[in-house]
Parts: sequence; C-alpha cells; structure tokens
Amino acid sequence: MKPITVIGTEAIRNGFDAGCIEQALNSRGAPGVTELVLNPDAHMGYGAPVGCVMVSPTHIYPGPVGVDIKCSMSLLQMDLPVEQIADRPVRRSLINAIVERTPTGAGRGQRSVKKSRRVSGSLGRKIVIEGASREVCEALGIPPHWADYCEDSHHVGHDGSNGSLEKRVDTMIGNLDTEEEKWFVKKVEQLGSYGGGNHFGECEAVELVEGGSTSVADVFGLKHNCVAFLSHCGSRGWGHRLATGQFKALQDKFKRWDIPLPGGDRELVYAPLGTDEANAYLDDMALGANFATVNHLLINALVLEAFQEVLPGVKGELVYFISHNIARREVVNNEVSWVHRKGATRAFPAGHHGLKGTRYEATGHPILLPGNPRDGSVVMVAEPGAEKSCYSVNHGAGRALGRKRAIRELDQKSIDSEMDTHDILSNCRQYPKDEAPAAYKDFGEVLRSVEQAGLARTVAKLKARFVIKDSSEADD
Repeated sequence: MKPITVIGTEAIRNGFDAGCIEQALNSRGAPGVTELVLNPDAHMGYGAPVGCVMVSPTHIYPGPVGVDIKCSMSLLQMDLPVEQIADRPVRRSLINAIVERTPTGAGRGQRSVKKSRRVSGSLGRKIVIEGASREVCEALGIPPHWADYCEDSHHVGHDGSNGSLEKRVDTMIGNLDTEEEKWFVKKVEQLGSYGGGNHFGECEAVELVEGGSTSVADVFGLKHNCVAFLSHCGSRGWGHRLATGQFKALQDKFKRWDIPLPGGDRELVYAPLGTDEANAYLDDMALGANFATVNHLLINALVLEAFQEVLPGVKGELVYFISHNIARREVVNNEVSWVHRKGATRAFPAGHHGLKGTRYEATGHPILLPGNPRDGSVVMVAEPGAEKSCYSVNHGAGRALGRKRAIRELDQKSIDSEMDTHDILSNCRQYPKDEAPAAYKDFGEVLRSVEQAGLARTVAKLKARFVIKDSSEADD
C-alpha cells in the first residue's frame, strides 16, 4: 500500500490534530483507495479530512466531497484602478449595493433582498440539469462566455448524459406541480447568494508579483493595481439536501447489509462504481455541482452590476471558477480514477492533457487560494511538481481553531481593531469571531509548503479592501 503523501513544512506537519490524522488513516485504508494526499490546510472534517485528496478507480465516496457539493472559488477582475475605491464612503456604498443583490447566511434567499434575480422553479430545474448553458446564462443576465472560464461549466449524470439528471430530478420533484415543488423552489431561491460560516465575498486590490510571468497574468486576465472580487460559496441548501439524503441512504444500506465501515466511521460510506447506489450518488453530485456553478456565475454578475451602479462604466471579466468539494474523473498513474478533492483544488500545470484545447494549455489554469483578510489571498499557477499531489493543492489556509473554541477564546475588540488597522471594511457590525484571521493557520507557512514542494507558484497577491460575510450568524 502506498503511504499517505503529506505536503507541509515541519511547522505545518506538527500542527495536524489527532482527529485529522485518524481520518487520513481511515480514508487511506478504505476499499478501493489507491492514493491519499494530505495538504497543508488539512484539519478534521466529515469522514475524510478537509484538505485531502482521495483517489479510487473503483469506488465513489460522498464523505470526501462533503455536504456542500462543489463549494468553490471564483474571481472577477475589473478595469477599476484601486485608488478609485480608496475612500471609505465609496467602499461602503459598494457594500450596500452588493448586499442589496446577494443574500448572505444559511437559508436566506432572493426574496430577502430587493435587487436579486428572481428564479422560477422551471428555470431552476433547467439550471440543475444543464449547468451554465447558454440558455441558462442568458435567462439570468450572465455573460455566456463566462462558462469558458470555468473548471467545469456543467456536469452530466453517471451515464454521461443530461437525460439521467432529468430523470433523477423528476423522481425527486415530479413535474413541478407537486408538494415537492415547494422545497425545491425554496432551494432555488438561494441562487445568487452566499452561505454562512466561511463563505464570503471579498473586494481585492490585485498586485502582480515581482518577477512573475506577465504572460501568465495576461492569459488569466489579471490587471495590476486594479480591483477584483473573490467569492467563496457552493451549492447552498440544494447541495446540502442532496448530500445528506445520499449519506442517509448509504448508511441505511450499510447497516441493513452489515457492511463494515472504514475505521468504524459512518461518514466514510461508499458505493462501488457501476452499482445503482453509485449511479444515484453521481447523479445527485452532478445536480448539486450544476447549481453551485450557476450560483457563482450569478453572484459575479450581480457584483459587477453593483459596482456599475456605484461607479458607472466599470467593466469586468471572470478570471476563473474552480471547485474544492468535488469528485472528478481523471487519469492518475495511467489509470482512470475518481479523484475526490475535499477542501482541495485541481492544479493542472502547462501541458497537462486535461487542458488540451483550452486557453490555459500553455500556462496551466488559475488557482484561487484564499488566506484571510489581514494576510491576503493569492492567485497561483501549477508547476510540474504537482504530479506528486495528484495534481492538487490546498484550497485555503485551513482552520487552526474550531468554531466553538474561536468564539470562546478570541477577543472581539481585538478582531475589529485589527480589521480597522488594515483599513478593511465589512458588512458586519462585528466581524465573526470564528472567521477571524487568528482562527486560521499561518497563511505564509501554508504558501511556503506549496512552493517548497514545487506544486505551484504565485502569480498575483490579493489585498482585501472590504468583506461580505453572513452578518446574522457566524456558523452555517
């Protein structure tokens, strides 16, 4: 059995908690698993650690995808010079214009803000089946060419078609004239919104790194000393409903058939590929992933609209949309496998066969890696050394403190004072304690881990100018 691959400096490795290590060992020893990578942001998660990569050519695992199917990052680059948002009243106006369009928080939807896009049940059905198709984008006012800047603009069912997704939706909600329509429409109303917890929108100042490749930045569409907007969210209540339903169905079958669980962990249930159970999970994962894709694109369209309301004439283009809670079919060690990335991001370098025919073939695709508002975030590009991590990198800094511990131990006045010192505004009266920079690992050490391992290099640094968070609750 191949050992677990660990990416991290000594300081990072010494920081892995016992629960994270136990989950990593359970995941590596699970049926059909051929590779397990532990990234520097790794910490205890749901079945498998957050910040891990799990590879299997024979089985599909819901745990290493998680309950927020296709939670992702996206970056919108604008042609707006940073100095034009230097004044706090301008940034406050931008915050207000954004929150009038994009709801935040668990369960909140379009009807809770006055300038959101209204999405009908019939359009919602098309969205979860087709993803970011031209027809869907045009119906929502999303530039259709933004689909070309997505890691995956749409997902198909287990048989490679949209037909299996259509059948799955009809099984769940009928033809939109049943009681099931009510809960589906409620989930659809969360399109174009951020969740709670670590979901956020963040206005950034873009700084291309000294000595970095201008050609790579040009391909990515990054603009030095201009404003960009970074978003982190996923499939909201719809993905959560699908994922929890799949966990329950598989757990019931494991119990009924008396199948042993890896490490005795109920969250490490699985299904052998080709079975009805695997097919049902793959279909539901695709439905959730399609929702998450359109959710991000809609948020970016609404954010651009907000900027244009406050600062007329601003233009913006999507840089990239990339996921970190998904299982994808890829070639690993010359074998077609399902690569589960739980809190991990795809990292294909220049020349990778998966980028053939795309605009990123000669450079590698953008990697959007958030840190925290105080220390910033980065845009990276993969190096050939990413092969050792199954062409993956971490999706962020990773938690150093659990939410309850952060709320218990961190000082609210110090958190708010730190944000003020760094001239970072927020839509929250008090910045959530469990999302404070001190609740996360040292971002510099995390970046050193990635760079020293030869996985990726930094193309641009992003400095936060204001943050959109769930202003009602800190947890989701």
